[in-house]
Amino acid sequence: MAYDPGAIDATLAAAFGEYPDLIRELRGAFLESAEGHLVRLQNCPDTREWADTARRLKGLAASFGAKRLLDAAEQVVKTVPVDKAAILRVERALVALPLRLTCTGFATALQRVT
Repeated sequence: MAYDPGAIDATLAAAFGEYPDLIRELRGAFLESAEGHLVRLQNCPDTREWADTARRLKGLAASFGAKRLLDAAEQVVKTVPVDKAAILRVERALVALPLRLTCTGFATALQRVT
């Protein structure tokens, strides 16, 4: 799968094209969930929880076609808990999402990374 910055919007439009409000809501839910996984990774000292959180993030990214986030989550699965470089890759992948500004809760993470 090649990186497609519009994949999330395309996936949502294909499934819910007639319902723009629902698409906005799902984008927000995606971002809130991804941000929640990032926060859990940042505060996770347990190896099993770290890997489980990374797998959940990977599945979320795959479901929405977020290739860069998927790749970052795949790398997290292979690292040890609270690996700063792995967390930074996830943060950068989230910032790179073209829809990042649709979720107000994500603004804090965005400012922290940029």
